[in-house]
Amino acid sequence: MELLSVNLGRATASEHTDHADGLTGIGKRPVDGPVEVRDPGPRGTGGSGLAGDEICELRHHGGTHQAVYAYAREDLDRWEAELGRPLRNGEFGENFTTAGLDVNGARIGERWRVGDSLLLEVTSSRIPCRTFAGVLDERRWVKRFTAAAVPGAYLRVVEPGTVRAGDAIEVVHRPAHEVTVSVQFRAITLERDLLPGLLAAGAALHPDTRRTVQTYLAKTGRDGVNAR
Repeated sequence: MELLSVNLGRATASEHTDHADGLTGIGKRPVDGPVEVRDPGPRGTGGSGLAGDEICELRHHGGTHQAVYAYAREDLDRWEAELGRPLRNGEFGENFTTAGLDVNGARIGERWRVGDSLLLEVTSSRIPCRTFAGVLDERRWVKRFTAAAVPGAYLRVVEPGTVRAGDAIEVVHRPAHEVTVSVQFRAITLERDLLPGLLAAGAALHPDTRRTVQTYLAKTGRDGVNAR
């Protein structure tokens, strides 16, 4: 399992963002050389976990639980075939483009060692937004991306470190539950009956996801059950 590229974004103007100044950092490009990765701090004040990576809309992106976004090259390749166009590393806004790693099958709370020092923990899936759809410029993109249920993973920084393209990725901890990135995504976007089962992920569950589950339970009167 390998880190194919480390991708950083620069603030650029876009008509598809809700940022007050009309800027977005979604367009990320691979970089050469080492990049420092650390906990950026709480969302709203903290941006990306990668030094030099700009996040403009801090209300909805970045922060501790979304410090790094990873997407598999294998999934980009499948989208290339479906869309009939090349997709470079970083085009989906991912910081890490990986190879040989089942990103969507990763479990919430799973930990990855990247390179010699960086330790990350999987927190949640990516949820597609209008900026993503607008920049990619594909018809009905949010609906298509959602239906595919290969969203990629957000991660928090457990131990900071420096990484570069070509670094090895090792799964050093895999929780016993079955709440994967894909299951979490489908529960949030497609199959609401899966929501109670997300609680099996315990403390590793993203705070936003936990609030969504709690709201669902309050409205339906259901109890938490095992995810399927």
